[in-house]
Amino acid sequence: MTTSTTNTMDKKQLIKSVFIAFFIGLIVLITAVLPAEYNIDPLGTGKLFGFSKLYVNDTEEIEQTNTQSVSLLNFKKLKLEKLGSPASVPKPIEADNPAPSEQFTEKNDTIQVTVPAGKGIEYKFKALKYGSVKYEWSTTNDAIVYIDFHGEVLQENPPENVFYESYTLAYSNNMAGTFTAPFEGKHGWYFRNHNKEDITITIRLKGQYKLFDK
Repeated sequence: MTTSTTNTMDKKQLIKSVFIAFFIGLIVLITAVLPAEYNIDPLGTGKLFGFSKLYVNDTEEIEQTNTQSVSLLNFKKLKLEKLGSPASVPKPIEADNPAPSEQFTEKNDTIQVTVPAGKGIEYKFKALKYGSVKYEWSTTNDAIVYIDFHGEVLQENPPENVFYESYTLAYSNNMAGTFTAPFEGKHGWYFRNHNKEDITITIRLKGQYKLFDK
């Protein structure tokens, strides 16, 4: 005949075990969890053992995610060969006309244009040769559009295939700069909206130019 004995904890041992478990959990919380999850390091153990390096600020994480999603958008690479008219379109002789003795009177304007979803529009202003214009434009909700900032030479009898010179090709939601017209004519932007919703673009101009009559 065999007998078995089962070791049982008495009340004091149980309380002692619970206290030890609580104490160990508290140490882990202070030395590891708080520095890693909340960037709280009262004892300096998070920095000592490297747990503080695991902390990631929620705002930074969102910004990094948004930046990454924008950078991964499937845009076609813009190349030098896409600038301006094809080589088969000759530059008009009017582009070599001398600059006028007087420029347009300096002014400033703010214009809003809406680019329909999946479509493109142009917005241009008049400038004389060597006229200087400062510009700024931005999109609603920081939506990215394709832009071709270019100009067309003023011609008395323009051909069917008009010559144009591109100054900037880009994908952007905002741009600012100073422009000096290389010839008299109309200058401005072609905006292309590849998004599924209409985009409003606010353009600010300051300098020697004239707007086209509406």
